[in-house]
Amino acid sequence: MYLGKVVGSVWSTMKAAGLSGRTLYVVQPVSVDLVPTGRTLICTDSVGAGPGSLVYFCRGRESSFPFLPDEVPTDAAIIAIVDELHVKRSGV
Repeated sequence: MYLGKVVGSVWSTMKAAGLSGRTLYVVQPVSVDLVPTGRTLICTDSVGAGPGSLVYFCRGRESSFPFLPDEVPTDAAIIAIVDELHVKRSGV
């Protein structure tokens, strides 16, 4: 799982049949300090996130699991909305 922030929406007039009715968001990976890390990516939403939401997302084959038994052709999926983030720092 990776931490990210929803920074935009994807609108499409045509998409793969398995994505019909699914919401796609642009997600910026972030560190635990909420600093952007890496490139943005497109995630299929499985939990009802929205713009500005702090989320957990996964990549690879596992990203289609939240949609079972449907077969959703996705490489990345939002799997949780983060309500609070507590970071324990060692040695501080």
